[in-house]
Amino acid sequence: MVSRGKIRPIDVQVSIRIRTARLAHGVSQQKLAEALGVTFQQVQKYEKGTNRVTVGKLHAIANALGVPMSYFFDNFDIDPSTNLPETTVQSINAALKTKEGIRVAAALSRVRSVEIRRHIAYLLEAIIDGEDEERQHAN
Repeated sequence: MVSRGKIRPIDVQVSIRIRTARLAHGVSQQKLAEALGVTFQQVQKYEKGTNRVTVGKLHAIANALGVPMSYFFDNFDIDPSTNLPETTVQSINAALKTKEGIRVAAALSRVRSVEIRRHIAYLLEAIIDGEDEERQHAN
């Protein structure tokens, strides 16, 4: 049973994939909202993961963006019962507000090997840890 208010990895993945597909197809939030019969604020909430998307609405989004329904779930290998901390969700959303974050997410989603994706994640984490250490030594 899914508890209310908990953000799950699948919710985050779907929200990321909505935003990525919309941007890749050059569709504004307003245009997608019009196609779905909702406000652009609702599309923003779908993309941030603050509002879950129903299956029917996800189907409409897929049609509006010209992607198959499977696009939203491809390569999903996290246990769907796992809850994500709010700080993780905020970090993901912050990253996807940048062009570089979108490029990294889009590129990572095309890597078929789970092992290679894990190595890429370890590499990024090592880079961040190194930057944190440099900052601590500078102070």
